[in-house]
Amino acid sequence: MSTVDADTVTELAQVIVSRGGRFLEAPVSGNQQLSNDGMLVILAAGDRGLYEDCSSCFQAMGKTSFFLGEVGNAAKMMLIVNMVQGSFMATIAEGLTLAQVTGQSQQTFLDILNQGQLASIFLDQKCQNILQGNFKPDFYLKYIQKDLRLAIALGDAVNHPTPMAAAANEVYKRAKALDQSDNDMSAVYRAYIH
Repeated sequence: MSTVDADTVTELAQVIVSRGGRFLEAPVSGNQQLSNDGMLVILAAGDRGLYEDCSSCFQAMGKTSFFLGEVGNAAKMMLIVNMVQGSFMATIAEGLTLAQVTGQSQQTFLDILNQGQLASIFLDQKCQNILQGNFKPDFYLKYIQKDLRLAIALGDAVNHPTPMAAAANEVYKRAKALDQSDNDMSAVYRAYIH
């Protein structure tokens, strides 16, 4: 239930199926709190019968699950979801720091965002943590950077441009160079202030 590339999942599925097993990939979208609350979003692909067999488990763990067809599709979709999340986080950090250096209140910037179309639990939690200097890992920075790298490779494999993800990836790499790998992904903020 982790995020890996589609080729890795496909190879694993082939080994299991060749030995008479059934295979279902099921990465999840959500954090520890959503997991504790049974509110994960589960992305599944592979053996449809096994998906049905696992449905009660998925219902206990998550608020919804999606069956995405053949093996590899859940891995691809998870990378795309994480690509958007990582790019969004980098953009939020950029906005917070731009507000600060132009003399604007970062809290007011956040309040404005939270009253508009971008309002979300993710936005509010990550920004509040940044403003409090709390980078306790919820989604490790090193893992979101890995997912961005894999999403860029996925785009390259189908000749689809991913310039926003590529730009975000560079900012996360900068944050990693500043020893932020084991902090939360929101520590990408520190790449803008150093």
